[in-house]
Amino acid sequence: MNYEQTLTYLFSQLPMFTRIGAAAFKKDLTNTIALCKVLNNPHKEFESIHIAGTNGKGSTSHMMASVLQEAGFKVGLYTSPHLKDFRERIRINGEPIPEQFVVDFVAQYKPHFDEIKPSFFEWTVALCFHYFALEKVDVAVIETGLGGRLDSTNIITPELSVITNIGWDHMDMLGDTLPKIAGEKAGIIKSGSPVVIGEFNQETWPVFEYAAEVKESPIILASETVSFQNINQHTDYIAADVYYNDKPFLRQLKCDLTGNYQLNNIKTAITALLELKVIGFEIPIQAILTGMAKVKENTGLMGRWQILQQQPLMVADTGHNVDGLAYVLEQIKQQTYTQLHMVIGMVSDKDITKVLSMLPKEATYYFTNANIPRAMPANELAEIAKGFGLNGHVYATVAEAKQAALNNAKPTDMIFIGGSTFIVAEAL
Repeated sequence: MNYEQTLTYLFSQLPMFTRIGAAAFKKDLTNTIALCKVLNNPHKEFESIHIAGTNGKGSTSHMMASVLQEAGFKVGLYTSPHLKDFRERIRINGEPIPEQFVVDFVAQYKPHFDEIKPSFFEWTVALCFHYFALEKVDVAVIETGLGGRLDSTNIITPELSVITNIGWDHMDMLGDTLPKIAGEKAGIIKSGSPVVIGEFNQETWPVFEYAAEVKESPIILASETVSFQNINQHTDYIAADVYYNDKPFLRQLKCDLTGNYQLNNIKTAITALLELKVIGFEIPIQAILTGMAKVKENTGLMGRWQILQQQPLMVADTGHNVDGLAYVLEQIKQQTYTQLHMVIGMVSDKDITKVLSMLPKEATYYFTNANIPRAMPANELAEIAKGFGLNGHVYATVAEAKQAALNNAKPTDMIFIGGSTFIVAEAL
């Protein structure tokens, strides 16, 4: 098989959460352990940082990887899902895993897939660990896929764990209260390894405190450790004076990820990086400054308040749950435009009513669906949205919806594309 045939085989044969939802989620680590045993436990061959959270874990992972790369480390980065190419999930110093490596790995280990019957995510995690071990990375930044305790990535023993925040998402699998969801995320905390918590929440903080106490892990709260003054937001970057433990630390640190919500992620990433310095990683101040300014260049991150064009301003963002969209919608309000056009699609296995209740009623909507089984049909979404005072037309594909918005929008208007990671993926 060539690369495209290999991906077709993987997408069609292995259960894939992004396509079919909860049915692909395995509630134990048995398959991952079995796969890694076949590969001689590659995850034990490199140091790692483990990152979980409802929102922001992808951006935080990319920030940390960029800084570590600037500090001179050979850095593995594992994230999910991908937007344009599967290889985005597995990178070393920003370079995606080679197509031929993926092809050869599948060809060599396919008999083991047939025997173990892993999910798409379990197989990908094994591939990632195998690749990082063979390439002898110095450190790997590993983002969880879903939750933490039962996530396939949770067989690593990291130098540091990071939990960005806790919000309402995947309640059918992680729990119907914030403390239950926090308990699943807290499953990545390992004995003796420090854990950085990004944002304080009165309901969930006791869960993390208890988990850290049981594991004898130092716990650090980023939102009380790092603060900002003189925040300046520009089209291409966000800048601020950084204070560490209430003392001046960095003057006008720049970050090329411009979403408002990135301020929280910057706090988390800097706190985590400084904790790595405490435990022995050599990370010069200049590496932090340069790495944060070049996140997209160093890591290839896409889909976070990504400006696709000007006149009309077109922005895509993967925020898809209540907390994530709240930040995005606030930033939309801060833009100057004549009319707002919203290209929106969602998945069918989530309660979308809270999200729909947040969306601006004065916008013109272009309802669509991504080309995945989980997608909510556009006509069904439009009908539900009508009950929330949201009106527009239905389009069979994301491409058609995007083009219709472009056709209708004046140069002074704004077009937003989102509602689901998969809508953004197809729009890009």
